[in-house]
Amino acid sequence: MSTPAAQSPAQTVLYSERLLPAFWIWLVVAGVAGTFVLAFFPISLMVGILVALVAGAALTVLLLMSTPVIRVTEQTVQVGRAQIERKWIGEVEAYRAEDATQQRGPALNATAYLCIRGWIGPVVKMEITDPADRTPYWLTSTRHPEKLTAALQSTAG
Repeated sequence: MSTPAAQSPAQTVLYSERLLPAFWIWLVVAGVAGTFVLAFFPISLMVGILVALVAGAALTVLLLMSTPVIRVTEQTVQVGRAQIERKWIGEVEAYRAEDATQQRGPALNATAYLCIRGWIGPVVKMEITDPADRTPYWLTSTRHPEKLTAALQSTAG
């Protein structure tokens, strides 16, 4: 598994997806920020509102900064912080529903690279064929497993 690298502007992006948080997570952020209004109400309602806005903004920034990106170009695959050349991607499989749960649980290899988000059900499994890499496969959440699989199976550059 290689580390993030600067992407050449000449590479065509075949697939890109941000694993943004689900709607209910944003409701939790709003609820947590709203509790500051209640906590600071005895001091001042305006202070409570100001602290709630700052807390909400801070939580939003932290969530967005920690949101992984899946990007497939003609020559590389990036999943979160990891990046690998496409020539080292072997068999690719998409899973939904119970099959995805099985891949995230009982069928999981402990040495696999994971980029899993609990609010996204489907996963894609990418076999790693690099003999120097001890990681057997990458498993990533995706909202569009068929599109990601198609991009990974298209002819690499």
